[in-house]
Amino acid sequence: MTSNDDILRALGRVEGRLTGIEESVSLLREDVSDEKDNAHESRSVIHRRLDEQARQIHLLDMTVTVSSNVDGQIRDEIKTLKETVQKNHDAVAPTLEEWKKMKTLGYGISGLIAFAGLTVGGVVAYMSDGVVGWLRHWLKIN
Repeated sequence: MTSNDDILRALGRVEGRLTGIEESVSLLREDVSDEKDNAHESRSVIHRRLDEQARQIHLLDMTVTVSSNVDGQIRDEIKTLKETVQKNHDAVAPTLEEWKKMKTLGYGISGLIAFAGLTVGGVVAYMSDGVVGWLRHWLKIN
């Protein structure tokens, strides 16, 4: 039969093992708690990054939307300017044609005046000797 001392020793050994098991369980709980904290931190970082990416994508979408609207406005402005330029050109075209005709007429008149001046100068040069002789005779200068 087993004595009380043997039973007490056995209980002491079991108690020692239980203390070791409790310490191991406590260490495991700490490790699991640390892992949970690390996992929570990691998920938090991932969520922050995802939020930042979502914000950047939203800003990019807004930029593209604004750019496309601006492009549309610029196209409309260019179309309006082309129409205005065409209307102005159509309104000014007859005046420009008339100005070109007047310019051509002015060149013709300038040419006639130049030709007349050359002709008069040539006639005066040709007749200058005769006129000088006639003036001397009329004024009775030898």
